Amino acid sequence: MVERKVAGKRRGALLLLLGLILLLGGCASGGGASISNGGGWVTVQRGDTLGKIADQAGIPLLRLQRFNPGVDSRQLAIGQRLMLPSRQERAPGGGPYRYQVRRGDSLYSIARYFGADPQRVQAANTGIDPSRLAVGQLIQVPIGGGSSSGGSRAASAPAASRSLPDPGPLPASARQWQWPLANYAVERRFGRDAHGTLQPMMLSTPSPAVAKATAPGKVRFASGMRQLGQVVILHHADNMQSVYAFCDKLRVSEGDSVSSGAPLCDIGQESGSSRYHLLFDLRHGGKPVDPARVLR
Repeated sequence: MVERKVAGKRRGALLLLLGLILLLGGCASGGGASISNGGGWVTVQRGDTLGKIADQAGIPLLRLQRFNPGVDSRQLAIGQRLMLPSRQERAPGGGPYRYQVRRGDSLYSIARYFGADPQRVQAANTGIDPSRLAVGQLIQVPIGGGSSSGGSRAASAPAASRSLPDPGPLPASARQWQWPLANYAVERRFGRDAHGTLQPMMLSTPSPAVAKATAPGKVRFASGMRQLGQVVILHHADNMQSVYAFCDKLRVSEGDSVSSGAPLCDIGQESGSSRYHLLFDLRHGGKPVDPARVLR
């Protein structure tokens, strides 16, 4: 079994990242056109250089570099993924990028990859529903205004901004959902920590357990996220969304339709502890929701 560290500041930063991903929309589904003409990803193999990869893919080296702004060509690592642009994508020196959505993308993950401000990306694509990105869809990505400026804004935010977010009235369907674990303790309730960072709910059990769907829905994401283990994201009726993270083994695949109580994943064990943990998050229209309002 893979053990995972989930405590302290590291956990808080990771959970904030997950929250931001969901805040700006669900993962891209396969409902649109497939990426063609070279678009996609390539995994670095032993002996690869950026020039060699560009030559094999038939892509100018400068174009490959512009679509991988965070990559140091002198320090490629085996297993590292590089983006291969399609013919429809553009990366002008002054921006904005024209980017073609890939499977698993959200507006936040796209902005993070290019070092852009997620709010500017959303504002530049006013006609696009961030919760319904489709593979192959073209969006604009303004350059700049990334995480560094966002951090300074957060540090100077007034104390009043630390109150819990209000998702507004919830749909009638979001009532009496079951808890994702049968036997559990609420290790951390939904709310803000001492630094004002919004933290999803954390559940724990003393023994291995299976996380189950809190309500009927469709699996929009079922894969690994760096340092969050295996993650399942369900979309439910009336624009509700639930998230199950820190899992070890997935029991569903993207595109599956599940009923309430269906097994989703085996939860993971915290490093240095005998307890098993599940991060559980709820959203309505991308806005965080206190699970206590929905679960029975």
